[in-house]
Parts: sequence; structure tokens; C-alpha cells
Amino acid sequence: MKRAGSIHFAKLRNSERLQKVLKLLSDGRAYTTREIIDAANVCAVNSIAAELRENGIPVSCRPVKGCKGVFEYWLGA
Repeated sequence: MKRAGSIHFAKLRNSERLQKVLKLLSDGRAYTTREIIDAANVCAVNSIAAELRENGIPVSCRPVKGCKGVFEYWLGA
């Protein structure tokens, strides 16, 4: 699905990969990109986070202090 000026994104109800990441993040913890890849068996975590946001799921992201290039994701603002 695509809206004008938006990214292409899957609908949550039709996407197993989005559902797997949402289920993982639903425990309230913050997960690094690597932890998400390993636990949900997905890739392109940044894209999945963007797609979840397009589906109305508030996914936050921040760099991990002291770890260059490492990011963590969690549900909520």
C-alpha cells in the first residue's frame, strides 16, 4: 500500500514479518537490531519499524550510547 508522499508498506494483518516483530516488541523491552533479527528471523529492521509506524504502531528508535552503529527499538514514544 502507498499513500501520496509515503513509503510502500505492508498491512499488518497481511504481513507475518511485521506481526513477528510487533509480538517481540510487545513485551515492553528495547531490542537492538541484532536481537530483533535473531529473535524474529527478519532483516531490514529499520524498514520494518517504518512499516509498523505506517500501520499506526508507535515504534521508537535510538542509537545505543557507546556502541557506534548500534540502534535499539521499542514500542511507544
